[in-house]
Amino acid sequence: MTSLLESARSANSTMVRDIIELVRLETHSYDRAALHHGAEHIRRLTVGHLGEPAGLDVLDGGDQGPTVKMTYPGTGSGRVLVIAHYDTVWPTGTLGGWGIREATDDAGRPTLSGPGIFDMKTGLVQGIWAVRLLREAGRETPTVTYLFNGDEEIGSLSSRPHIEAAAREADAVLVLEPTSGGAVKTGRKGIGIFRMTATGIEAHAGLNPTAGASAIHAIAEAITAATRIADLSQGTSINVGLVNGGSGTNVSAGHATAMVDIRVENSGEMQRVDAAFDAIAISDDRVRLEIDHQWNRPPMAMGQTGEKLFNIVRTAAAGFGHDLEGISVGGGSDANFVAALGIPVLCGMGAVGDGAHARNEYIYPDAIPLYTAITAETMGMLATALA
Repeated sequence: MTSLLESARSANSTMVRDIIELVRLETHSYDRAALHHGAEHIRRLTVGHLGEPAGLDVLDGGDQGPTVKMTYPGTGSGRVLVIAHYDTVWPTGTLGGWGIREATDDAGRPTLSGPGIFDMKTGLVQGIWAVRLLREAGRETPTVTYLFNGDEEIGSLSSRPHIEAAAREADAVLVLEPTSGGAVKTGRKGIGIFRMTATGIEAHAGLNPTAGASAIHAIAEAITAATRIADLSQGTSINVGLVNGGSGTNVSAGHATAMVDIRVENSGEMQRVDAAFDAIAISDDRVRLEIDHQWNRPPMAMGQTGEKLFNIVRTAAAGFGHDLEGISVGGGSDANFVAALGIPVLCGMGAVGDGAHARNEYIYPDAIPLYTAITAETMGMLATALA
C-alpha cells in the first residue's frame, strides 16, 4: 500500500500542474461555450493518463455543459462509479482578477488558490490519477466509470438522470467533492427551493389606502410563517434569501415573491415541511398566495451499505497511517441522488482546503498525494466488489 502513496508523492507536481491547467479553463455553470471547452479538455486529460475508454458518451446538457461518461474495464469484478462536476460558481472573467495564487496559511503550510480549485477541480484530477496509480502499481482494478457533469452547482437538472442510470450499474459510488477539513462526507441534507408568490391589488397608497391589497405585506406574513417551520432540533433549517415585489413606494404592491432555501435531514421532515407550507394562510383574503414546492435533492443518509463502504475507505486510509473521519454536512451534492437509490456512496473524497464559493477558495497541495492514494487503494479493495 505504501507504494501507492510514494508514487502519488512522486507524481504530485504533475498532478498540481493538471489541476492548475483545469482551473485556468473557466467553466461557469451558465457559460455553455466555456463548459463545452472544459468538458473536451477533461476528456483529453483522462485519455492522456488512462488511454481511450471502452465506452464514451458525451451527453447533451442543453443550456449547460454536457455530461461526459467514460468507462474503463477493470481486471476485477467490481464496478465503481466516480462522479465529479467541472462547473463552478465563478462567472467567466473571474480568473483575471484572481489568478492562481500560492501562499501559506497561518501555520506556514503552503496553499494554492484559484476559482474552482477546491470545489471541485482538484478532486476531479485526483480521481483520474487514482486509477493511473493503481494500474502502475500492478494492482487489480475495478471497472471504473467516470461521470463528469457541468451543471452540479445549479442543481444537476440535466445530469441527474445520467447519474442515477450510471449509479444503478455500480457496486459503489465515490463522489470527489472536497473534504470537510479532511473528513469525508457520510451524510448530506436534502435541499428544497420553494417559491412563494403573492398576487394582490394595486391602488394608490395615499389617496385610497383601503382599496389596495398589498402583495408585499402578504409575502412578509408568509415569510414569518415559513421561518417558523424550521426545527433545528430535527436538523431542518429555513432561509428566505431572495425577496422581490412592488412597483413604487406609493402603490399597494400587486405582486411579490420570496425564494426559500430549506435543508432537511430525513424524508419525514420533507413531508412535514410540505404540509406546513401548504397550511400558510394570509390575513387579507384578497391576496392570492401560491407556493411552488421544489425538492432539488433528497437527503443522503449513510445506511448499512454506506457504512460498509465507509469502513472500506477507512481501512484504506489506515494502511497509510491516516485515521479518516466521516461527517454529516448541510450542503447537498450529486451523492444525494445516489443515496436515495440505496446504492453505497461516499462524498467528499477530494481536495483538502477551504473556502468553497468564496474568494479565498484554496487547497493544500501537500494533501493531494494522500487522498489520491486513499482513493486508489479504495478502488483496489473494491475490485472484488461489495460482498
